Formats: sequence, C-alpha cells, structure tokens
Amino acid sequence: MNPRSWTTQADSRRRRLKRAGEICRGKVVPADAVTALLEAILEPGDRVCLEGDNQKQADFLARCLSRVNPERVHDLHMVQSVIALPEHIELFERGIARQVDFSFSGPVGTRMAQLVAEGKIQIGAIHTYLELFGRYFIDLTPQVALIVAHSADREGNLYTGPNTEDTPTIVEATAFKSGIVIAQVNQIVDKLPRVDIPADWIDYIVEAPTPHFIEPLFTRDPAQIGEIKILMAMMAIKGIYAEYGINRLNHGVGFDAAAIELLLPTYAESLGLKGKICRHWMLNPHPTLIPAIEAGFVQSVYSPGSELGMEAYVSARPDVFFTGSDGSQRTNRGLSHVAGHYACDLFIGSTLQMDLDGNSSTVTLDRITGFGGAPNLGSDARGRRHGQPAWLKAGRQAQERPAAMPRGRKLVVQMVETFREQMQPTFVERLDAWEVMEKTGMDLPPVMVYGDDVSHIVTEEGIANLLLCRTLEERNEAIRGVAGYTPVGQKRSRGMVENLRDRGIIQRPEDLGIDKRLATRDLLAARSIKELVHWSGGLYQPPQRFRNW
Repeated sequence: MNPRSWTTQADSRRRRLKRAGEICRGKVVPADAVTALLEAILEPGDRVCLEGDNQKQADFLARCLSRVNPERVHDLHMVQSVIALPEHIELFERGIARQVDFSFSGPVGTRMAQLVAEGKIQIGAIHTYLELFGRYFIDLTPQVALIVAHSADREGNLYTGPNTEDTPTIVEATAFKSGIVIAQVNQIVDKLPRVDIPADWIDYIVEAPTPHFIEPLFTRDPAQIGEIKILMAMMAIKGIYAEYGINRLNHGVGFDAAAIELLLPTYAESLGLKGKICRHWMLNPHPTLIPAIEAGFVQSVYSPGSELGMEAYVSARPDVFFTGSDGSQRTNRGLSHVAGHYACDLFIGSTLQMDLDGNSSTVTLDRITGFGGAPNLGSDARGRRHGQPAWLKAGRQAQERPAAMPRGRKLVVQMVETFREQMQPTFVERLDAWEVMEKTGMDLPPVMVYGDDVSHIVTEEGIANLLLCRTLEERNEAIRGVAGYTPVGQKRSRGMVENLRDRGIIQRPEDLGIDKRLATRDLLAARSIKELVHWSGGLYQPPQRFRNW
C-alpha cells in the first residue's frame, strides 16, 4: 500500500503559488495583473470566498474574477456572506461559478430568483452569518479568499478601518488551511494606524484603482417614517420594552426599528422610561439612534459593522462605542452576532411573509434575498445560562407546566404592516418558501425566523403575545387577530379573538392606553437627516445622496 500523503493541501498551495510566480514576483500585485493572477491560481471547482459584507465589498477583485476566461476557470463554488454586486451575478451568468452558499442577497434578489429558474445557479443553502462562518472551519473552507481592507503596508499587514466586519474570519479559515488570500486595499502606506490582519496570513495585496465600494445600509431617512410606523413604535415601546424592562437588545434594519429609536427621547421619555430601557445595544451605528444617545438613553453600542458618515460621531463618543486608539471601531461580525445571540434579551425585526405558525421568510417566489443575521439574532439562545429580568419574565410566560424546569426566554419580535409593497399581504396561509424549496431542490424551506422562536408580533392592529398561547389554535387565532384585512386576518373568529384580548394575549392600542391621535410625525425626535446632523452637533456627515439641503 502506498503511504498516504498528509500534505496534499500544502502541495496544492505550492503548485498554485508557483504558477502565480510567472505573473508577479513579491507580495504586491499590479492592478492590471490581477485577472491573470486569478487564472493562474484558481482551478475548476475551487471553493472561493469573495468578501462581500453587509456594507464593504471586494468590488475590484470581484470585477477581476468576472473577467477570467471561463474555459480556464469554471464551476467555482462561491461561499460569501452577501451577493450584492452585478459582478457577483456575472460569475454565474458566464459559467465561472456554479454553486453558492450565502447569507444575504438583497439588492440582486430578483435576479437571483431568475438565475435559479434558469438553472444557472445552484444554492447550497441560505445561511445565517454565524452558520456560514462556522462552516468555513468545518466543510466550506475556501481554497482561495478574495478580501478587502482599507490599507496595507509593504509587508502585507492590513488595516481594516471601522468596517472590519467579516475579514478576520475569512482570512483565518483560509490561511490556516493552506489556502491563498488576496487582498485589495485602497492604499499601500509606510505605517498603518493599527494591524488588524498580520502580513503572514496574506499572500498578495493589490492597490485598487478606486476605493472599495461601501453601502450606507443602515441609514434610514426619518422623512420617510409615516404615522402607521409611529403607532407601531408606540405599541412596541409601551407594550413590550416597558413591560419587560428591555435593556439589552438588537434592532433589525428598517424604518420600523428606526421609528422606535426616534421615539425614545420623546414618547419613551414622556413615559418615564429613561434609564429603565434600551441601555445596551448590539447594533450598527444607526444614525437614527443619535437622538437617543444624546438624550442619555444609550450607554453602550457594540457593532457588527460601521456606517458611512458616522465615523466622526463614533470617534467622539468612545464611552458609548467600542473604539481603538486610532478612534475608529474594529467591528467584528462574528463576535457581535455571538453577543446579539447570547447577551441580548430582545431582537426586533421585520419580514416579507409570515404564516399562521409564525414562521417568516424574506424568500419569496420572485425574490431570493436571504436572511443575514436575523436567524441567529431572532432565535432563542438555548445554550444561554445567565439571567436578566426581561429574559426571566419571558421564560415564566412561556412555561406551560408550573413544575417544569425554569428557564428564560429571548423576546423575538416581528414588527410588520399587514400589507407590504404593491398591497401584497404579509400574512399568508403558506409561505412561498415551500415552493422555492421544491424548485431549487433545497433540503428545507428557506425560513428566516421559525415560529417557535417568535414571542410577539406587532402590526398596526395590535400586539400578539405568542408566549401566552397554550394551544396551536390559540396561536393561530392570535396571529389572525393582528393580521388586519389580509385573507388570513379575515378568517379570524371574532369570539375567540375577543377572548384572547380579554386575557392580554392580543392587545389593541386602546388596551395599552395609547391615544392613536398622538401617532404623528411630531413625535419623532428628528424628522429629517438634517435634524439628525443637528442632534449630533455636526459630527454626523451623511453621504451626499441623503442630503437635500
């Protein structure tokens, strides 16, 4: 029997680097040589991580990869957090890539659905970020990683700046399993503000012709927040935040959550809740959180990423944000999502569809957007052991048998209007995810948040507290009871809904003592981006597209 080789991966790496040596010598690669470098390094069927985070994108490397000759490089298996750029799609259209495992594809979700229908893309699974990061170290380890950083020194040390995000996770998984790491940077300098990734983990660096693309994904203009969202925010604050004393929390991205943030210095303060709720956050630095920070509601914010325009404000508030000696955040998506999963008592987010069991998904027949961090942040942490008042109270409400082992429960709130764009009902009898599963061959319907993790649903009609439901029938009727005039809502039993209301399982605004007439834009602490700038003392510098003055 021939002796087994224990160095096949290292041998593969040496062969690839030898081929690359014919393209460039040294660690610094000219920008016009990158496509040739990729053709030398990559082999058909390789697993490739192309860094695309929530915000920053390795856009130059994506463009170079999309230009390789598909006769030489084809059938790649892409593993990446976010599919967002036209070049990401082009990889599949040209046959350079065949399969993908990812987390989020919001901007190109419609095209993703079309490619799946055309058979040009195979989806392994739609992951949560932590799940995908975990698989990088188990069974989806990249052979080649194409990453992005703010700057590098000539040895190859990297400075990732405030948007570190996924970079450390990707590089560690690749570099320590004989993979090859190529980094695009905005500039090569003599001395970095700090070293985020050491040089010996990086094989090649290239100074991109233009700074990397970054999306202000978490900026919501208060001017677009209407009275329905303000009413829902009032219900969430009074019916959930105050009721449970929520102090450790995460907000999903969207105008619903932004409305809550903007009502803290006004409505919540009028209820005497300052110092009693919303003190510790796991959150990107939302500009709409500025008034709550300045008003003294917020004590700390740990972020998975930064936000364009918030850099100077964050740097000037080191008591609130986690910043380094250079004044910028060193965000880490992996660690922040661990914090959001285990250390937060509430997640509040939104969705496109929800069924009668409370299962929700942002994957529909015409749009495959993925989930991002919602499944981890919006799920009960079964491994959690430390107690907090909100977590313990929710656990007591969910406990069906008095003699059962006591344990806490995370509050997972879905906040949705009963109809979304183009009058599509949010509440449905059957999620589109079932049909997507059948068409794509997935093992499971792509559900974002499972119904048994959801504790509350907030709509313009009221709050449904699913923790207090004791039967499936009660749960279904509680959901119908806040589903408005959707077909699901119209099938409600009036008598049973009134019974649930009497027991506090369904609460209308009037049950909470909320005067609907007060739900006006006058209640927002800031009604425009310009007023957010004013709240920040001029430190917040919004991107040009958000400026209308």
